[in-house]
Parts: sequence; C-alpha cells; structure tokens
Amino acid sequence: MGCDRRAVVGHGIGYARVSTADQDPQLQLDALSAADCLKVYTDTATGTKADRPQWNACLADLRRGDTLLIWKIDRLGRNLRDLIDIVTTLQTRGVGVRSLTNGSTLTQELLG
Repeated sequence: MGCDRRAVVGHGIGYARVSTADQDPQLQLDALSAADCLKVYTDTATGTKADRPQWNACLADLRRGDTLLIWKIDRLGRNLRDLIDIVTTLQTRGVGVRSLTNGSTLTQELLG
C-alpha cells in the first residue's frame, strides 16, 4: 500500500498544518487523500513554532525512498531558510519532498 507510484518511489507520507484551531485543514487533507498517502500527519500550530508534535512523528516515520507530500510549501517551513534546511535534511536521508499545489519536487526547486 502506498502513494501513486508515478509520483514517488517508496511510500507517500502526508503532512498538513493549520496555524490556529479555527482554521480548517480539510482542503489539505482532501488533497493528500487524493494522492493516496499511506499516512497523513496533521498539526495545529503556527509555522513559527518549532515544536510541532505531529511534524516530529512524521519525520520519525519517513524512511529512505519515501516522499513527503505537502499541500503547499508554506505548510512545511517557517521561512525560506527553514524550508531549505528541512528539504536538505530529508534529501540527505533519501526522502523526497513534493508539493501538491506547486506541482513540483521541492528538492529540485530549492536545491538546484
């Protein structure tokens, strides 16, 4: 069981984040569900907050060959430097990162 094999090599693991409890993550969750992710982690935390429990669980679950799927790149990092650090760290671990709405693999876009 996994994601659409045309898009990823291993499993697709999804991550969704909203900043406040009054925001609804359903649009993100629907998109990740349509991408047939094996698992989806959801946080309600501002992007400036470094401690995001579900993000930490997501990171622990990702394995070499997996692809982290996010709805939009601003759901992943707090700022450009943080986003580059996250993508670089995941690339080093052999994990891809793909944005569903930006239609791209972030490793190529951000790192060269």
